[in-house]
Amino acid sequence: MSGKLRTVLVDDEAPARALLREYLADREDVEVVAECANGFEAVKAIAELAPDLLILDIQMPKLDGFEVLELAEREVAVIFVTAYDEHAVRAFEVHAVDYLLKPPARDRLHQAIERTKARRLVAAGVPLRELVASARPRRGPATRILVRDGAAVHVIPVEELDVVQAQDDAVVLRSRGKAYRKQRTLAEMEADLDPARFVRVHRSFIVNIARLARIDLYAKDSRIATLADGSKVPVSRAGYARLRELL
Repeated sequence: MSGKLRTVLVDDEAPARALLREYLADREDVEVVAECANGFEAVKAIAELAPDLLILDIQMPKLDGFEVLELAEREVAVIFVTAYDEHAVRAFEVHAVDYLLKPPARDRLHQAIERTKARRLVAAGVPLRELVASARPRRGPATRILVRDGAAVHVIPVEELDVVQAQDDAVVLRSRGKAYRKQRTLAEMEADLDPARFVRVHRSFIVNIARLARIDLYAKDSRIATLADGSKVPVSRAGYARLRELL
């Protein structure tokens, strides 16, 4: 594969970005197309510039590096930058993903660039969703859901989430009268949400139990849940059994 690696630098610290740019300045095979000071800028740059490579900090305010990748919705080579997250470093090693410890050394960055180029030649990347799922440290149930809409990012607090519905290869999130499509499976969403607050009532639906208004018998072994906003969701026999354990 020929051509320069179109690269985006993402770090909330300006001196860290400046150091990376300095190290890359003498490489003719790398073109820095954007610098981003936070995760929101990074998501926008990925959507608009379609870079080949991210050099990405992990610990950042507002959106961390894992959340940036979750929202990327396209495959891109990643070199991670981390100050102290040893668990993440071990996961990156297992998945043959490049990473730099802060402050990075010039030769270490150049080695990472060469490995990135080699992986591109053989198309041997790691899918971003798999990487995020395996490397992100677990911090308990999600407190917010992030959804990309073009270059914009919607942040949905979980307490404002009404329903999650499976739709083809994605999910639709309903919150405050609006619907948002996200590239995740229903099983992945179920694993992230608090099981004491969200119940999978049907093979295609997860419901926030705080939004339930009533449940009516619809047919033998099936019911319909009516939510506070008047919308209705099917409830299977297994889903009703799960609800009864919590209500």
